[in-house]
Amino acid sequence: MQVTAALSRGPDSPFTLETVELDEPRADEVLVRIVATGLCHTDLFTKAALPHAAGPAVLGHEGAGIVVDVGSRVNGVTPGDHVILSYRHCGDCDQCRSAGPAYCVDAHRLNSSGRRADGSATVTQNGEPVRAAFFGQSSFAEHVLATADNVVVVVVDKSVDLAAAAPLGCGFQTGAGAVLNVLRPVSESSVVVFGAGSVGFAALLAARSSGVATLLAVDPVSARRALAEEFGAVAIDPGSQDVVAAIRAATGGGSTHALDTTGIPAVIGQALSSLRARGSAVVVGLGAPEVAVNIQDLMLSGKTLRGCVEGDSSVQQFIPQLLALHADGKFPYDRLVTEYRFDDINRAVADQAAGTVIKPVLVW
Repeated sequence: MQVTAALSRGPDSPFTLETVELDEPRADEVLVRIVATGLCHTDLFTKAALPHAAGPAVLGHEGAGIVVDVGSRVNGVTPGDHVILSYRHCGDCDQCRSAGPAYCVDAHRLNSSGRRADGSATVTQNGEPVRAAFFGQSSFAEHVLATADNVVVVVVDKSVDLAAAAPLGCGFQTGAGAVLNVLRPVSESSVVVFGAGSVGFAALLAARSSGVATLLAVDPVSARRALAEEFGAVAIDPGSQDVVAAIRAATGGGSTHALDTTGIPAVIGQALSSLRARGSAVVVGLGAPEVAVNIQDLMLSGKTLRGCVEGDSSVQQFIPQLLALHADGKFPYDRLVTEYRFDDINRAVADQAAGTVIKPVLVW
């Protein structure tokens, strides 16, 4: 079928809305009409990494929509279902079998190769393959092909606002999961988030939902600091304060838990330095591949530093958990979302880069 998609044609080019051809669903695939898609840093990171010579690409990996058709081998998903799309995983490797699907050994081929697992194209234009199947969806398009393993059916309530819920597929899931699944703070903990974007705010809200009394947010944008304060956090301006000293003062000697969403080496260093003894820091941001770590401090203080992908979550269980928290008023992710028409995608990119919005969501 012919569909409209937002194509990337190189790292320096804007997105353009163009007509492409979407393959028909195979026996193991699900055809979804996209209602909304979150704009994630990973989309822009990938766009910047794909040279012009790689050809056009359809990105997008925080899709939400309504199922149109399903293949004969698909179970648990039916036409008319409201769904949230997330990352793909094989379900058979040792990581998937041990509740670590975000670390699936086949993750690259399933999520980032630009094609189906068998190498065939899901999207073409004028008979030529288009790089797609991004996170098993490429949801910067009106319709997409997904598979049962990355489709989460919204079974609780079809009145769920799909535009607000779309970022649960990655950004909100990543921040919330880093807190709820990895850091696991308790009410007496102190949690500091470095970078109050969509991932950082999701982490902040998740920590608040766990009853954590001492919350901190470090961000250079005043509007984001103001919102963090509305959510009960101590806001720290890294441009006018000694961040480590401010955290130690606010927490009585250092935080117990820290989350870095920036990927900036100096900020990761601050996160580690501001921890108290036996504190834990998690990094989720894509940034510089190498960071200098004070190993003496890490060892002598018994601190922990680890990475985290997609919130260490199993999407079929975790996304419904977040929806339930939202329904109970404990995870108000809708307050983080700003909607844009899909033909305003480049304005959404610019606004996100300027820090004037927290989470842009593109709506057809």
